[in-house]
Amino acid sequence: MSAGLRRSIMRSGGVLLIILGVLHLAVTPFIARLIEENASVEGAAFLSPPMLLNHVVVGLLLLPLGVLTFYAAPSAAAGEQWAVLVTRVTAVAVAGLPVALFAVMGTRYFGAIPFAGATIVACLAALALLAAAFWPHSPAV
Repeated sequence: MSAGLRRSIMRSGGVLLIILGVLHLAVTPFIARLIEENASVEGAAFLSPPMLLNHVVVGLLLLPLGVLTFYAAPSAAAGEQWAVLVTRVTAVAVAGLPVALFAVMGTRYFGAIPFAGATIVACLAALALLAAAFWPHSPAV
């Protein structure tokens, strides 16, 4: 895999993580409304704070993860150790997301096309990031 392709994949992955973080934050109010509309008043009062906290924390953490991946991509493609470490840790974390979703949620939500589509995209992104981050570096000629 060429250094240019590695850089492009990792930079694209960083941008996608940033977009995912922004989307996560953007849907937070909809999650709150969904809980309020589908739970009792007591249930909504109990469920809303941890669910909203989770959405905000995950959304905020995805932003620097994406920025770091984008920033480190050219240096990682050039073989600089600090950047290789950053992109590899990010790739492994992203690869763990679909696995964790399946382990925690099972298959019951995969009947919903948006959920299945998002999971497929996450799996493809994880595979691309893993390939770019762990592909053996060619010595400079």
